[in-house]
Amino acid sequence: MPDAEPSVLAHVPPPLPGARTLEPVAQSRLLVALESVLEPVLTVLSLWLLAWWIEGGVGPNWLIASIVAFALSFPGRPLLRAPADKVAVTVLLAWGWTAGLMLALGFATGHIDDFNSEVVLHWLWFAPTLQLAGHWVLRHAAPQIMRLQGPPQRAVVVGMNDQGCSLADRLSAAPYAGVQFIGYFDDRTPQRQRGGERHPMLGRVGEVAAYVKRHRVEIIYLSLPMASQPRIKELLDALKDTTASVYFVPDMFVTDLIQGRTDSVCGMPVISVCETPFRGPAGLLKRASDIVLAAFILLLISPVLLGIALAVKLSSPGPVIFRQRRYGLNGEEIVVYKFRSMSVTEDGARIEQARRNDTRVTRVGAVLRRTSLDELPQFINVLQGRMSIVGPRPHAVAHNEMYRGLIKSYMVRHKVKPGITGWAQVNGFRGETDSLEKMEGRVRCDLDYLRNWSLRLDLYIIFKTIRLVFTDAAAY
Repeated sequence: MPDAEPSVLAHVPPPLPGARTLEPVAQSRLLVALESVLEPVLTVLSLWLLAWWIEGGVGPNWLIASIVAFALSFPGRPLLRAPADKVAVTVLLAWGWTAGLMLALGFATGHIDDFNSEVVLHWLWFAPTLQLAGHWVLRHAAPQIMRLQGPPQRAVVVGMNDQGCSLADRLSAAPYAGVQFIGYFDDRTPQRQRGGERHPMLGRVGEVAAYVKRHRVEIIYLSLPMASQPRIKELLDALKDTTASVYFVPDMFVTDLIQGRTDSVCGMPVISVCETPFRGPAGLLKRASDIVLAAFILLLISPVLLGIALAVKLSSPGPVIFRQRRYGLNGEEIVVYKFRSMSVTEDGARIEQARRNDTRVTRVGAVLRRTSLDELPQFINVLQGRMSIVGPRPHAVAHNEMYRGLIKSYMVRHKVKPGITGWAQVNGFRGETDSLEKMEGRVRCDLDYLRNWSLRLDLYIIFKTIRLVFTDAAAY
């Protein structure tokens, strides 16, 4: 599919039913998930503990009751930053509602006599006590949980207007958002700037892209008026040479979206312009499928790996494994493994791509490259978390630095982990890219993959790659 140009700005319609939003006080997704299951899990746990203590085990009747209790209490309330008295009142009222419904259901159906009255009576006070204790523990553990998730993502706001200042204030007041607000970019004169006394001014709008690359900013919130359409388009084009996630704060969006979706940050609506598809459950699914498939494949091909290693070692002097620096997720450098297929191991500022009848390719290497068997050690990279089985192919650092200045949106492909195979490779862009047009085609395919990712698409690419290995002569 062609890569659409971002040219038209339009008003954003109201969020669709079921649109994904965050709570008004932003928190990390892990903390949100923990709060959503805290009360339901502790409700069930308190019942099981009492049944085991009083009756010596958890019978079928208690299992059924625990399922009903979990369903009635899920999801739990977000109370991490609420005052202690509000937490107590909310927990007691919610538990009173759950317990009252279950007791009424028991009396109405006549099954109340199937349950030990001693367990039921103790459950009425033990469950809310355990829930309150759980909220207290989570509140004190939250800072440690945030540290385990790594440093906060650095964010800037472009546009010092009312909505931009409001978002900056909310981000600064949200300690569990996992986002560190750095400052503003704006072209306004000091007299027209709002919020400058509360947050630092980092520069003008035209300096955003350079600052983002220099200081490794990960999130950009664009709070610019619709009248600034040409300036917005120019800024978006400049930001395509970065790996930052870009969101619009005003009620507008562009047509060329990478995983575009409505969202909410600290209670303010935003629209993602460029985002990874592997957030939340999708990221867990992608990583789990990578681990399972890579481990299974490595176990299956271990004899082949040993045979290739021996052939490479005996055929020419040099190491068996060729290590080369590539760009990985978010443009970070990674080390990628391959079976050595050439008489040289280049990894410098200038690297020449392999060409047909390249004299640097060894006899064994020619077979490995034609069948892509030289890529097999990259399944180890997948288990290490540096790569994925399916994703944009990683290029040498020298090639990356060259093409990022020639092809718009080139760096957007680094919003995901690089892959052993990808959508470009099964669509005719495998092997040498000896022209700018071929590399542009490869990048277009990579961006299409980001827009349309699904596990089904990954499996399709894997099976098509297996077929191409035995029929495609593009690699050499």
